[in-house]
Amino acid sequence: MGTFTRGSLNGMAVPLARIEKLPESNSMAFWSGETLEQRLPTLVKPFHPKNVDCAAYTLHVGNEFYVSPDGDIHSPLRHTVERLEDEGAFTIPPGQFAFLVTDESVRVPDDAIAFISIRARLQFNGLIDISGFHVDPGYHGRLLFSVLNAGPKPIHLRQNQPVFLIWYADLDRVTERKKEGRGFERIEPGIVNGISGEILSLQRLSEEVHSLQSKAKSLSTLFWALFSILVSMILIEFRSQISI
Repeated sequence: MGTFTRGSLNGMAVPLARIEKLPESNSMAFWSGETLEQRLPTLVKPFHPKNVDCAAYTLHVGNEFYVSPDGDIHSPLRHTVERLEDEGAFTIPPGQFAFLVTDESVRVPDDAIAFISIRARLQFNGLIDISGFHVDPGYHGRLLFSVLNAGPKPIHLRQNQPVFLIWYADLDRVTERKKEGRGFERIEPGIVNGISGEILSLQRLSEEVHSLQSKAKSLSTLFWALFSILVSMILIEFRSQISI
């Protein structure tokens, strides 16, 4: 039933408006660190309580990666997915894309949604997540991140390095519109086909321009040197002809 609110006119109570009571509903709420500790052992494999970071959970670099080739790769068209062992390391050059798979396998319940990102320190260095920012209800598998090094320097990463963050939030109900089937377990070749060729970054283009400018300057110096020699030879020949 609705309720009345009353105002005052010369000391008399006057009904002002009728406010209809809205039906109660569950609002979206992010899981706290305590809730993550309780629920994630069945949702994240492997799970370690030390990886709970405030209201987020830290995920790590897995055993596969792909970095788009730059000019330093001798055969860009033969460049492919690489595997890491024993916490091996790799770099993402400036302006290059990379696919990174998480070490952990995650599950999102049918009554929740997850959000993902990269740790702030790496973002400050120029590493940007361009793969999307949420994980659908019902998803089950590893997470595949597509990243771009937008910074001026190479970014160095290694296997099992804490790089990613995931947050969980409740939906207002159990949803039937959820992700079906198994998620990612590895970086499939079809995923990298679109960026398998050489990608010229802005920094790479700048280096090429500087190289061309340096070569042009060298050619200009050589031209004027040869021109000076030629003029000197003509003058010498001219003077010899006059003396005769």
